[in-house]
Amino acid sequence: MVAVLGLPMAPGTAGSGGGSLSDAVSGLVVAVCVAVTVRRAERPLTRTAAVVLGLPVVGIALAAAGADSPSTALVGMVRYCQIFVLVPVSVLVLVRDRRDFRLLAWSFVGLALWQGVIGVEQYLTGTGASYMGEDIRAVGTFGPTDVMGMATVVSYGLVAAVGLALGARDAARRTPALLCALALLVPLALSFSRGAWIATVVACGAQVLLGGVRRAVRLFAVAAAAAVVLVGGLGVGTSMLQQRMSSITQVTDAPDQSVTDRYTMWAAAVDMWREHPVTGVGLKGFPAHRDSHASLALSSGSDTAGAGAAFEKQPLLSPHNMYLLILSEQGLVGLVGIAGGWLALLVLGLRRLGRDASGRGERAADCALVACGLLLWQLVDFVYADIGGPSTVLTGLVIGLAASWGLAPLKEAGPR
Repeated sequence: MVAVLGLPMAPGTAGSGGGSLSDAVSGLVVAVCVAVTVRRAERPLTRTAAVVLGLPVVGIALAAAGADSPSTALVGMVRYCQIFVLVPVSVLVLVRDRRDFRLLAWSFVGLALWQGVIGVEQYLTGTGASYMGEDIRAVGTFGPTDVMGMATVVSYGLVAAVGLALGARDAARRTPALLCALALLVPLALSFSRGAWIATVVACGAQVLLGGVRRAVRLFAVAAAAAVVLVGGLGVGTSMLQQRMSSITQVTDAPDQSVTDRYTMWAAAVDMWREHPVTGVGLKGFPAHRDSHASLALSSGSDTAGAGAAFEKQPLLSPHNMYLLILSEQGLVGLVGIAGGWLALLVLGLRRLGRDASGRGERAADCALVACGLLLWQLVDFVYADIGGPSTVLTGLVIGLAASWGLAPLKEAGPR
């Protein structure tokens, strides 16, 4: 499933609402999970796991039943169950030990490096997505209609590499992971994705602190030095990066149109929830109710071009905030079921990490830091983004990795 996202994508398909090859492969993974479960002839999930991973279905089903368009709601229900239930459960069942966990984590790093190389090449050759009138935005194989695709993949790989490096028991494992993390800083910067930057800083900072305070001081100093070299060595891109970074704080003082659109849609989502607080306006109902709740400050759409695609105006069909999207379409029932499950996974993962650190459990610091770091990155990024595009299947894998650490006792690999 991870390797499929490294394949080239036809222009205009990355951000489409239809299924992709990665979705088809995720369906195959679910089928394999069912086959393995039948073969083992045992209960695949504990009671806690069944509640945490199965609770989102309640809100999803209620929102689908109350939707204005049953056919559209059915597609949305399948999508939500795929990402937030079926794929995570499959990962929990199929990841049998820590070797499987580390293999999946390293596959995140490998995919990030591949997409990062393509993204850097796009920036250097001027073949990326359009940004401020120049085709320099690194988007990898995802194209200009899914500018968050490469940023998400690279961020996942960077957070996984940091966790693997911090939790490694020897230099032979630590050094390659650390070098990969440093290398991925470049394409992440060139993605010009403010949300991915913020989420990565928070997640990696938490990983470093969880790995030990003394080492955290040294690593924060190294990260600061690397940032200086990165920004100072980009030449022409320096002013653009500085402008993009400074725009993060410009929420009330002359924000750009993308920030204005985002906050306008956030307000519209909250207004929808106030009218339908329990079950929301219905699954996939945000686009239909947007104009009746949004102010005149909302633009007609976002402009996309470059990376092999012609100019196109993309309609704004979501609030670009996963929590508000769930709240507006599924109400409090959906938000508690889905976001409550994510919070439970984070708490369970941190609690198990604390047990390992105190010597009351088998040490697997790398798995713990990867699982907690990836889930924390996703929770922070969902403040600025929501699901959509081929890279979304990785979100299901991230939730599955967090579940396999927090809900299942991973043992060291034995003979196969």
